[in-house]
Amino acid sequence: MFGDPWLSATAKDFFDKAAAARRKIALTPISLAEVVYLVEKNRMPASAFDDLRTALSNPNHVLEEAPFTVEVVDAMRQVPREAVPDMPDRIVAATAVFLNVPLISRDSRIQVSAVHTVW
Repeated sequence: MFGDPWLSATAKDFFDKAAAARRKIALTPISLAEVVYLVEKNRMPASAFDDLRTALSNPNHVLEEAPFTVEVVDAMRQVPREAVPDMPDRIVAATAVFLNVPLISRDSRIQVSAVHTVW
């Protein structure tokens, strides 16, 4: 995303096709918090969070903010803690389960879980 060299060709293609079809890709609030954390650790460009905020504020952009609701928390029960032990990762996975959409993730634990992933 935004020219990230770590993004797999499959994930990039998924983003491109969603944008071409004018479908939205939901970004979880916990993922936004992780971006801030990674920027602070100098593992992402300093502009990463601001770039995402700009994209999310544009109603025509492919990205939109996903809800974090009691229904998402309830969906966490469908993502076994043994499979995805990290709570933020479970929230991300549960969001995909709740929305009934594939999850774009390179996280190996999520990929081997029952959550449908794209990478």
